[in-house]
Amino acid sequence: MTAWQIIVTLVHILFAISIIIIVLLQSGKSSGLSGAIAGGAETFFGKNKGRTIDALLSKYTSFAAIAFLITSLVLYLVLK
Repeated sequence: MTAWQIIVTLVHILFAISIIIIVLLQSGKSSGLSGAIAGGAETFFGKNKGRTIDALLSKYTSFAAIAFLITSLVLYLVLK
């Protein structure tokens, strides 16, 4: 393997581990009647929803998933 392939592989592994960690840090979605009531109250009263930890983790998950996809494609093209 060349240095380029090793670097891309390491970055790919880091993104894979970060996706796992970020997803595990996110809180689960509530289900049932209590989840429906809490969800309605949260949308009515939650004006700072974009500033919460869950919103931040969601943004990080999106970034890590896109970066993982890009490194997957690069690895496919480099190792082909």
